[in-house]
Amino acid sequence: MSGIQLPIEALIFLVTVFVLAIFVGVELITKVPPTLHTPLMSGSNAISGIAVVGAILAAGSLRDDVARWLGVGAVALATTNVVGGYLITHRMLLMFKKKKD
Repeated sequence: MSGIQLPIEALIFLVTVFVLAIFVGVELITKVPPTLHTPLMSGSNAISGIAVVGAILAAGSLRDDVARWLGVGAVALATTNVVGGYLITHRMLLMFKKKKD
């Protein structure tokens, strides 16, 4: 089983970029006004759908058992993200409907 060997400097760089992306993401999401949450949620669902396709490709990989199992896990998580996102978007859209008396 051959794995990818990263130098420690590259690993530190990747972890640093990941942590910075978390902080930037949190800052951006907290600054979004409530009226824009529904359109942004729909956009993020589309992106998650693309992630599902990539995860399916990784799960179908014939290279390595580890890659295959990580792909299966990614399919499960990305699918959960898409379904949950659409449920939340639907619930938010119901909030904007006028109530009939």
